[in-house]
Amino acid sequence: MNVNELLTRYGAGERDFRGIDLTGADLSGQDLAEANLREAHLARANLEGANLMGTNLREATLSGANLSHSKLVLGNLIGSDLSDATLAHANLMEVGLRGALLPRANLSHAFLEDANLNEANLDECHCEGTNLARASLNRAHLISANLEGA
Repeated sequence: MNVNELLTRYGAGERDFRGIDLTGADLSGQDLAEANLREAHLARANLEGANLMGTNLREATLSGANLSHSKLVLGNLIGSDLSDATLAHANLMEVGLRGALLPRANLSHAFLEDANLNEANLDECHCEGTNLARASLNRAHLISANLEGA
């Protein structure tokens, strides 16, 4: 499936795109709210400014993806690979990141500068070395999160 087919099907009301492979796709500014993108392959995808509110990205591959300025409020990123991803200025309020992989050994680290992580669940999250400069973490859950070098 390509980007145009995804957007056409989404526009027609379809929401289940589990396991879709859109590696390197340009989805910047698109509205994919409430979509099921569980286990999707979105490595190096451009999702800058996308509306992903309530979107299920559980166990998705988002390594190297650009999610800056995106809206992921109430989204599910549990177990996702966000290594080398950019989430600067992203709204991740109340998002589930439990067990998510933000850095990867020997690679650049996820970039969450100025991100809104208020009330987000980062329990057991692998955040070592992640750039959290000026990120808001009010009432975030951080049980057993690895923040070494963050």
